[in-house]
Amino acid sequence: MTSVDRPHVLVVEDDHAVGDVLRRYLEQSYEVTVATDGVTGLAAARDLAPDLIVLDVMLPKLNGLEICRELRETDGSAVPIIMLTALGETDDRIAGLTSGADDYVTKPFSVKELTLRVGSVLRRSLVPAGTRPVAGLLIDGDLTVHPVARETLRSGTTLPLTTREFDLLHFFLRHPHEVFSREDLLRQVWGWEYGDHSTVTVHVKRLRHKIEADPADPTRIVTVYGLGYRWDPSA
Repeated sequence: MTSVDRPHVLVVEDDHAVGDVLRRYLEQSYEVTVATDGVTGLAAARDLAPDLIVLDVMLPKLNGLEICRELRETDGSAVPIIMLTALGETDDRIAGLTSGADDYVTKPFSVKELTLRVGSVLRRSLVPAGTRPVAGLLIDGDLTVHPVARETLRSGTTLPLTTREFDLLHFFLRHPHEVFSREDLLRQVWGWEYGDHSTVTVHVKRLRHKIEADPADPTRIVTVYGLGYRWDPSA
């Protein structure tokens, strides 16, 4: 958080016109820094510790997917990342989510829509969970989830979960033994009335790699074929 107590958003976008428009809109509510290439963007993410990053996939010097992987895998950063992808490029969207992005917006996009997405992700990642129905610890086997602190421990070790991964895990733990379709999860976890179902698929896969003893044979987030996913508590 900045000295004026407004969330700090880093925009990494090489199109100067798009970057200027995003700056003008986002500066109404946030502190904004704009970087115009991948190397500068990665350095800014590390030096400024922003509260959220809006990250274009196609960037000079270092692309958005590489930046996302560096932040997640090398730095262990959980900063929320919204990826900007080309319209209709499903592979780009899936690659962005797989590399660790929390959300995506397709180009050409509505600046109003992107601003709403930024606000939605920041509310989940920054605001204490005083309005959430569960404030106490959630414990399942070797997992301990603290909803208010937004912290997850596995066998006493903190798990580096992204904003959406935490929200998804929290939701599953609050609804054990219930089956949810990907459409249900998009609506209840992401707050989307419509969207690409692969978003859920990729996040489930990422979460399984962090909480399952064998991600290829999951026992917690179980696939109910033809219906969706179910959380099976530990014995």
